[in-house]
Amino acid sequence: MTGLGTTNPLGGDVPNTWRALHAGQSAVRALDADWAGDLPVRIAAPLAVDPNTQLSTRQRRRLDRSSQAALVAALEAWADAGAPVVDPERLAVSVSPGIGPVLSVMGAWDALRQQGPRRVAPTAIPALMPNAPAATVGLELGARAGVHAPVSACASGAEAIAYGTDLIALGRADVVVAGGTDAALHPMVVAAFAAMRALSTRNDDPATASRPFAVDRDGFVLGEGAGMLVLEAAEHAAAREARVLAVLAGSAVTADGFDAVRPEPGGVQQERALRLALRRAGLEAAQVGHVNAHATSTPAGDAVEAAVLARTVPGAGVSATKSLTGHLLGGAGGLEAVLTVLAMQDRWLPPTLLPGGIDPAIAALGLDVVGPGGRAAPTLEAAVSTSFGFGGHNVALAFTRLS
Repeated sequence: MTGLGTTNPLGGDVPNTWRALHAGQSAVRALDADWAGDLPVRIAAPLAVDPNTQLSTRQRRRLDRSSQAALVAALEAWADAGAPVVDPERLAVSVSPGIGPVLSVMGAWDALRQQGPRRVAPTAIPALMPNAPAATVGLELGARAGVHAPVSACASGAEAIAYGTDLIALGRADVVVAGGTDAALHPMVVAAFAAMRALSTRNDDPATASRPFAVDRDGFVLGEGAGMLVLEAAEHAAAREARVLAVLAGSAVTADGFDAVRPEPGGVQQERALRLALRRAGLEAAQVGHVNAHATSTPAGDAVEAAVLARTVPGAGVSATKSLTGHLLGGAGGLEAVLTVLAMQDRWLPPTLLPGGIDPAIAALGLDVVGPGGRAAPTLEAAVSTSFGFGGHNVALAFTRLS
């Protein structure tokens, strides 16, 4: 990995995001939009910086907010990598949303319903396509080795990164811009998730609403944003004397085959993904010093993942950064991959906000959850990021420091 980029509820770029994590700042707040008043859930984690302030007029008018976030993060990652000179036919993009450009879908429907068919914009279809964020990044960078959008709900960003490494390993690309994005703060989305009882209802206490691994966790907090990596073949990076931030040494994708929403209670395929990623990375469990856990703050999901981590990497310090950022859906895996790389660079583990402490059942597993102050990790050499999604999608990414 030679470049990192993000825009998310904590910050509009990588440095500001990392500073906010160090400060232990929660990005969750009360929704002040007019449409939020009648909803059962009125809290969320919106972007810290409006992408409209970072893009051109044409980009603001033509792109869905999820594509805008993807482009902002990708451009930062590209610049961070030194804007590599690469044959366009060896440059690929792998960028996935979890829900997709839903604001453009609903906006086009509102225009049709309220103003008639002539008021539906001719740019509506390019804006609302599920591949729109990937296409946006690919067009901006001139990528011709392929532009991919492997959508897998909340595992989308992580799966896109795993697929990016496959493109390089298979010899189909030398450089891949990979990650995830979503921007789905819309009343229909909030109402639908609330109807599933998937969201926290702590409207009176937004800052502590997202509480992964807590005994009183009651659902996730909807966030928005994107996280991007520049993945580069080792030979290509060496030839241009690139600064290498870390190595994505192994990845794995599995599926539960169990339920559209609920994780398989035994976590069998989650564990398989993690063990496969470690095996492909050539890592023993004892070498893993850090996990950025999926840990969304749902009662069932956190319990299953905690048991998997306790069995598989019992010595790792576990951070649940969604306690600060909320859940970015398809953007979560991208952002959390960025944070995992930063943790390895700085040898510092991000915090988990624990306003109610740790669930005794999870504590009994021996899981080493990093507390609100974060933690120095001076010997950190290997780390993992996990992502899971509706439909039973499981992805594990294993990172190592450059030896």
